[in-house]
Amino acid sequence: MAHLPTDYEERVYAGVLGKIIGVYVGRPFEGWPHERIVQELGAVRYYVHEQLGKPLIVADDDISGTFAFLRAMADYGDTWDLTPAQIGQTWLNYLVEKRTILWWGGMGNSTEHTAYLRLKAGIPAPESGSIALNGQVVAEQIGAQIFIDGWAMIAPADPERAADLARRAASVSHDGEAIHGAQVVAAIESQAFVEPNIDALLDVGMSVIPESSLIYRLIADLRDWRNKYDDWHDTFYRIVANYGYDRYGGNCHMVPNHALIILALLYSNDSFQRALEVVNTAGWDTDCNSGNVGCIMGIKGGLAGIEAGPDFRGPVADRLWLPTAEGGRTVTDALTEAYEIVRMGRALAGEPAPAPKDGARYHFSLPGAVQGFLVEDSPASRDTATLENVPGRGEGHTRALAIRYRALAPGRCARILRETYPDYHHDPSHGYRMVACPTLYSGQTVRARLVADADNAGAVVARLLIKAFGADDALEMATGRPVTLMPGAAEELRWCVEAPVGSPIAWVGIELQAPGAARADGVVYLDWLTWSGAPELALDAPAHNGTRWLDAWVQAVDAVIPEREHTYRLIQNEGTGLLIRGTRDWQDYTVSAAMTPHLARSFGVAARVQGLKRYYALRLTVEGSAQLVRELDGTTVLAEAPFAWELYEPYELTLTVRGQRIVAAVNGEPLLTAEDASPLTGGAVGLLIEEGRVGVDGVTVTQ
Repeated sequence: MAHLPTDYEERVYAGVLGKIIGVYVGRPFEGWPHERIVQELGAVRYYVHEQLGKPLIVADDDISGTFAFLRAMADYGDTWDLTPAQIGQTWLNYLVEKRTILWWGGMGNSTEHTAYLRLKAGIPAPESGSIALNGQVVAEQIGAQIFIDGWAMIAPADPERAADLARRAASVSHDGEAIHGAQVVAAIESQAFVEPNIDALLDVGMSVIPESSLIYRLIADLRDWRNKYDDWHDTFYRIVANYGYDRYGGNCHMVPNHALIILALLYSNDSFQRALEVVNTAGWDTDCNSGNVGCIMGIKGGLAGIEAGPDFRGPVADRLWLPTAEGGRTVTDALTEAYEIVRMGRALAGEPAPAPKDGARYHFSLPGAVQGFLVEDSPASRDTATLENVPGRGEGHTRALAIRYRALAPGRCARILRETYPDYHHDPSHGYRMVACPTLYSGQTVRARLVADADNAGAVVARLLIKAFGADDALEMATGRPVTLMPGAAEELRWCVEAPVGSPIAWVGIELQAPGAARADGVVYLDWLTWSGAPELALDAPAHNGTRWLDAWVQAVDAVIPEREHTYRLIQNEGTGLLIRGTRDWQDYTVSAAMTPHLARSFGVAARVQGLKRYYALRLTVEGSAQLVRELDGTTVLAEAPFAWELYEPYELTLTVRGQRIVAAVNGEPLLTAEDASPLTGGAVGLLIEEGRVGVDGVTVTQ
């Protein structure tokens, strides 16, 4: 049994933070040459997004791919025997073609798109990414190291195993020197859990690749130049001359960009900020390189290293988006992703999974974590509160989120909000669209534990709240029952939320008000906030104008059109398409929909959907049968019965999942039953169409 570092959780959290901070610093000027960066930005020592008129938090492939592809480990049982083919299958499960994670630049142009098309055609990994199939230039682009950090963090202080995982993961889409670069990064990150010295880390990185490789020679050259030149620019110009873009084909080759990662480490002076300054000011693929460097330095120096310079953490507030076919996991945060990595690492080491505060969704268990909670920027709430992670204020002397409120009085309240569905507008220049489902739904019960500071001068009134997209996509607020918190008191707030039909919930949070006309100042500690239970909701069109109700589905179909004849018109040109809504938290429930086929090889409803290749479904087929199927590494028919259906006729399809029992009904009549002990214990609902068009009405999810 492996022994994990004693500070494993905190180091992983720092690595995740370093990754996303690095990406957010470098993203706004990705692809700029060094000369332009120096001329327009100078030395990049902090975020520059505002200077360039761009958002800080973005949907970025470097972040999405890093954490989404790592899900292969959990999906296949947390085993060291995970294969490249299984990781490739994970690509097919989570990628929505031409919409999520990858640069969809076409066969032979985008390395990852090329690999995806190979996988889609039935060519498994590692052949899907091989030089033999795709050519050396395509196979040796940068993506192999972009997505690699998570594989290192589940193998702390075990660089050889981290490098082996990196090889397997990278081989889905890459080969040759690209894999060597990925292995070096993974080995360095793994060893950084226990080794702070950069030279020692580079020794470890070089030890996992052949001495005859180009990446090995590159690192050796950079170490030699570092011994000769104190100014990083001198070494950078030698990189340009010897390993620059002009020497390597394709759109974004591994070799030049790997050189900049090594450059930043060598000239970092053990400073997180300095390492990011060097790698971002140097240029080229800044968000990719900066993300890898940020992760390395985050693991190596921990949270203290990130906080030794300017406040990189405050503006980010742990926020990140992971748009995939599993839309219920799009809205997430650095602490949540860190604990999922820790869970995998512990499982591989034979240790129990962590469950801070009984598995609460937001628990603030590590220093500085705010998990995306923000003070509402509105006339009523602006400047009424600040947030700080503090020790010893949660139950059992754990950490909690301190809400320091001031000047609450009639007309002024403090609202502390957490995003549950992105308020995001696509930027065509960015290229990555948002794909997301809300994480909170009507019928689910939200709970939160609050503690009022004993030194508060008086009481404060607290209540849970949600904000949902309503008429014209404007946010509309609903609140739970108010609870009065006396100084020193602890209360658990509980509320079964309800939002209007067609109004996806975008925010959840806490509102604090003064109990009367007098001013209220003080501190309330949010120990945890969570929700549970299957939803009770109708997924129909709203009575108001707006588009968010339709955007809140993962649209993995060729077209979905709202119309007067049906609520949804689904069109799929080839293969099987899915319209998906919900989260993996949903376990036992019933999904029902009225479906009218206009042309179809098959159509139906799905439950426990965990992506495009993991779900149960009731489907009616063109061969004249009703099938209960499990989609999981291929299609398994669990039960089947003859059923003659006709075009243009509506069919009420119902699928119920309870534990291992699955029951399907058509037009209210039970038709198929199966027992199945697969890993599909929870997931979203889906509407399925294979090669054709179907109209859909009356979609409901009930407990």
